[in-house]
Formats: sequence, C-alpha cells, structure tokens
Amino acid sequence: MRPERVLNGLSVDVEEWFQVGAFERVIDKRDWDGMASRVEANTGAVLDLFAEANVRATFFTLGWIAARHPRLIRRIVDAGHEVASHGWDHQRVFTMDAAMFRADLARAKAALEDAGGQAITGYRAPSFSIDARTPWAHEELAAAGYVYSSSVAPVRHDHYGWREAPRYAFRPVAGSTLVELPVTVASLGGRHIATGGGFFRLLPAALTDFAVRQVNAERQAAVFYFHPWEVDPGQPRVGHAPLRSRVRHYSRLGAMAGKLSGLIARHDWGRVDAVVARAAAALPA
Repeated sequence: MRPERVLNGLSVDVEEWFQVGAFERVIDKRDWDGMASRVEANTGAVLDLFAEANVRATFFTLGWIAARHPRLIRRIVDAGHEVASHGWDHQRVFTMDAAMFRADLARAKAALEDAGGQAITGYRAPSFSIDARTPWAHEELAAAGYVYSSSVAPVRHDHYGWREAPRYAFRPVAGSTLVELPVTVASLGGRHIATGGGFFRLLPAALTDFAVRQVNAERQAAVFYFHPWEVDPGQPRVGHAPLRSRVRHYSRLGAMAGKLSGLIARHDWGRVDAVVARAAAALPA
C-alpha cells in the first residue's frame, strides 16, 4: 500500500512592492501612501492562479494592507483561503522590544479581523525576523492567543535566519500549545538552503522540488512562501536602491507565475492552519 501523501503548506506574504526588506533603507514609510498601489491586482492574479489549480492557501497579510484594502481581505476569505497576520507595517521583530511587538500584533490583528470577519490565529514575522535575538517573541504570541507562528527560517542569510532552529514543527513555549512551523529549507551536505520567495524565483525549481520531496520522505510537511509582487514584472523600478537589492527584487519576475503553477501541480498543498493542525496532533502535549 502506498503511504498517504503529505499535505504541504502554501503561503503568500501579502505586502506592496515597496514594502519589502530590500527597499526599507531607501523608501521611507511616510511616503508609502503616495506610491502606486499594485497589491490588489497582484494578489488577484495569485487568487486566480490558485482557483485554476483548485488549491487553498494562507495569506499572511500586513495590517497596513487590510486597513486600506478591506475588499481584498474579504475576497481572500470568500475564496476559502486563510488570512493570517504579517504584522502591521513590515517592521522586523528584532528591531522591537516586547511592548512594541505586543502593540504591533494587536494593531494588525484588529485591522485583519475587521476586514475579513474571521479570527486571526496565525502569524508570520516580517522577513522571518523571529530568531535567537528575540527569545520573548513566541511568549508574546502565545499570550496573545495565537495558535501558530511560521516565522522561523532555519538558514544563515544576510537579512535573516536562525540556523540552529529546528527544521520542522515544534512548540517554542513551555506550557503552551503554540506551534512554530518553520519554512522549508533543503538540506545538502550539512548546509541548509532556502527555497521560497526570491530563492525559488532565482534558482532552478528543481531545488524546491527536491526540498519538498526530502521533507515529505520524513513524513513532514513542507512550507512554501512567496509574495504577490513576485508575479508582477511591470512594477515600478527603484533605481536608487543598492544593486544587490535590485537584482534580488526584479530578476525573473516574468517567470514566476509559470514556475508557481508547475510547483503547485507537482505536490499536494493546503492552508497552513490545516498543516499546523496535523503537526500539532503529532507533537508532545
């Protein structure tokens, strides 16, 4: 008898093209409201792609987006997807203290729940910024009533990463049912290689396929992520950003939609809350 196929977590980090970490030092947040918004059109294209593939996903969304585009949040919910929190305005967790983080969580949650009409139970830190520098962050999430977080990237990277973190679901707070579900990395020769977002866009899709098969062979779920702006080759160019940032952000945008369609077709995908429910059942109480 063939073993049951593993359900993997499909996720989208919903933010505007100008809110990314690559541009945080060259685009002032005070200028955001005056910039061309493309998030509704880009997220709509992602929703259409998912509808064609008949898959459901989790949309980790900024509260800033929900406050300005409530109809987009309702569209995501009405299509059967999960809406979860990505914080208020993409401020990295390790730049805040516990009180600031608590306020950020509350502000984002209120905006998302007002727009979508559903409880927010999942969270993803902007730029996977929960790491060894923020031992209090999971405690704050547990105290705020979150069921899960998917905020850890077990890699080394110049912008983020917690290489020593577990690769698979774990309970980060003693005495709490909170689950942390790290994003998937490929393990090659003792190294962890990231696979989602820009890594998927820039590197051969075979690497992500390998990572999904690798974790599924251990009866674990893969967690894949990307951003709506990654399917938008026509977005404005930020010419004064550093060269490395521009290469990372703009390369192969036109190829992304096709690569996504192929990846979705080759594996089994679902909402992150469904993956967490299965993982939690297998974890020690």
